[in-house]
This record gives sequence, C-alpha cells and structure tokens, in this order.
Amino acid sequence: MSPWISAFRPRTLPLALASILTGGFLAKATGHFNGAVVGMAALTTILLQILSNLANDYGDSQNGADSVHRQGPLRAVQSGAITPEQMKRAMWGFGGAALLSGIGLLLVALGFEGLWVLGAFFVLGLCAIWAAVNYTAGSRPYGYAGLGDVSVFLFFGIVGVCGTYFLQARTLPLSVLLPAAALGCFATAVLNVNNIRDIVSDKLAGKITVPVRLGPQRARRYHLLLLALGVGAATSYVLLNYHSPWQWLFLLSLPLFLFNGCQVLARQESMQLDPLLKQMALSTLVFTLLFGIGQVA
Repeated sequence: MSPWISAFRPRTLPLALASILTGGFLAKATGHFNGAVVGMAALTTILLQILSNLANDYGDSQNGADSVHRQGPLRAVQSGAITPEQMKRAMWGFGGAALLSGIGLLLVALGFEGLWVLGAFFVLGLCAIWAAVNYTAGSRPYGYAGLGDVSVFLFFGIVGVCGTYFLQARTLPLSVLLPAAALGCFATAVLNVNNIRDIVSDKLAGKITVPVRLGPQRARRYHLLLLALGVGAATSYVLLNYHSPWQWLFLLSLPLFLFNGCQVLARQESMQLDPLLKQMALSTLVFTLLFGIGQVA
C-alpha cells in the first residue's frame, strides 16, 4: 500500500478541505449549518483530490514532465512502483466513487426539489471530475497550457466555498465570494510554489505553467500578489460584515504567510522550495480555522 498512499499525496488533502470548512463556517455564522451536507461535501472533495493526484502522477509520466530533471519527490508511475494501467484503473475507481458521493451530497442537500438546481450542481460535479483528470492527463491537458491556476482558483476557492454554503443555505450572498476568493488565492499560491520548483523540468517537457511564462523572479512576485489578494479579500469580507472583534482572529495567520512569501523570495534553489509547499498548505488550513472560528464566535 505504501506506493498508493504516496500517490494519494495526503499532504494535499487538508488544502482541499479548506474551502469546504470555510463554507461550513460561513453557513454556521448565518444559522444555516448542516453537518450532513458538510460531511458529504468533504468526502466528495477528498475523492476528487485523490483522483486529481493520481491523474497528475499518470499524466506527467506520460507527457514527460516527470523526468530526471524534475526536482520534486519521485512519483509512483515514474518510479515503476505503480504501472500506468494500474493507475488508470485507480483513476476510474476514484472517479466513479467521487460521482456517487457527489450524487449523494446533492440528494442530502437538495432532495428532488428544484430539479434545475439539482441538474446544475450535477453538471458542476461532472466538470469537477473532468478538471481533476484533464489537468495533466488526457490528449490536451490544460495544465500544460498554463490554465492550472485558473482551475485551482475556481474549484479550491469559488466553487468549494460558494457551493458548500449554497447547499446549506439555499441562497448565496455576494459577500461570500470574498472568502471564496481568499481560499482560491491561497490554493493557487500552493500550486505556484510547486510550479516554481519544477520550472526547469516543466519547460523541457513543454508544460507551459504560469512560472514558465513569467520566469522565476516574476513568478515569485506573482506569489506575493496572491498572498496579498487573499488577505485583502478576507479583510474586505470582515469590514462588510463586521459584528465582533473576534472576526479579526484570522490576522494571527499573517506571520505564516509573511514567512512563506519571504522564503519564496529568498530560496533560489528549486529543492529549497519543496518544504514551502507543505508550509503554505498548512498556513491556509490555519487561516481557514481562525477565519471560521472568528465568524461564528
């Protein structure tokens, strides 16, 4: 099981859950919390994230991004620990499980009332499965065209937070877009650190990520912009919905983001950036908990 657990990339799962937790906290703050919906949303998100990780392992090995030039940890298909056919079967399995879990989520949250809403979320779920697989796998992976940042911002931020909130509250105030955008920016920052680390191997493989387009130094400045926009979006939400000093609790996470941003600027060697991936993901989780507790306190 060890190669499979490694291929699941457990360290990415807390980041995937951050948007679900935020949607749950915001619903709790407005009196709409539904534990069953949040639980089913979390399960669906975990399955989608594992599917994305497996597809990323498979796709990069087939498209040449996982080469001897790659600076990150050795992947399962790249190392031969898991064959491409085994990985494809696992992808089908997790894709089917995510679909069933997503249908269960919709039935728990919506039942059969408002079939057009049910249908819209079902299509959104299919889009999430497609995005998870086709980031680096498939005949035309969009991650190789530099669109990974857009996908991560949308699914780890806007869709995750707003979807979780709506499925509980059956309404969506525009202000919820602000914490959703904050989570999207932080998740994109995690991807950006990963892509700065892999800039050499990605360029050789024809994987034109945002850091490949910008170059290493401008990609680092882009990283600082993502962090600033995320904090700014959260601050704007509190200002628009202020009711308690506890809402500023999330500011305690600022030193973590400052550390990450400064270290991304300072560390010029690719492998020196690898620990910052986990640090940025954990910083996002800490932000999520502090922000959420502050809204419900």
